[in-house]
Amino acid sequence: MNVYEGILNRQKKGKKSMWVLLDPDRQSPREAALYGERCEQSGADMILVGTSMLLNGDFEKTVDALKSACGLPVVIFPASATQVCSGADAILYLSLVSGRNPQYLIEEQVRSAPLIRRHRLEAVSTAYMLIGSGGFTAVNYISNTMPIPGDKTDIAVAHAMAASYIGMKLIYLEGGSGAAEPVPLDMIKAVKEYVDLPIICGGGLREPEQAAAAAGAGADVIVVGSAFEQDRSRERLIAFRDAVQ
Repeated sequence: MNVYEGILNRQKKGKKSMWVLLDPDRQSPREAALYGERCEQSGADMILVGTSMLLNGDFEKTVDALKSACGLPVVIFPASATQVCSGADAILYLSLVSGRNPQYLIEEQVRSAPLIRRHRLEAVSTAYMLIGSGGFTAVNYISNTMPIPGDKTDIAVAHAMAASYIGMKLIYLEGGSGAAEPVPLDMIKAVKEYVDLPIICGGGLREPEQAAAAAGAGADVIVVGSAFEQDRSRERLIAFRDAVQ
């Protein structure tokens, strides 16, 4: 079973998923491997690997270390075509549909396509939607795009529907790394009502209760990253897992 089939199967069964986002700039590959083991033992469903800047050049080493250390699917969450490597189980083939910067709508995708084919990665077409979260995030800065305002649910719904009609496979509602607030629950509910695709939600989810609320509003997958950077204990991971599931 490939990664996308696994996501669909869980959605059809009504099972929620928790994915852990690891930034290779924030720990060594060895530290990432140890944390990957803990994520697996704590019941996480998948590990995403992605970073805004890629300062240390350890992206591929981090992916390889995670694959050697744990049995969870390891999926690339790329900021650009430079973050494509072999060894991962899949790559979220992101298009920043909420923005109007062609670099992140199609240019990086064109640059990465030959690499994805060369590395035989499963590419999962994903509509990436940046949602206003009350602060200026790294995604805002790097992508040079405006987020969809958090109170403009109709705009978010229209973008999600357009992505589904184009043929994208996943909807990713993103508050952004370090977001002041998570994606509004009303927006998650509305997108779920109009779009049948699996919905991923991340950014600003600092506490298990927030993750539970997002899952209850309709998100099929909850992505947590920053909330674990200060506390990577098994207890913290389990608390989020239990809240989501």
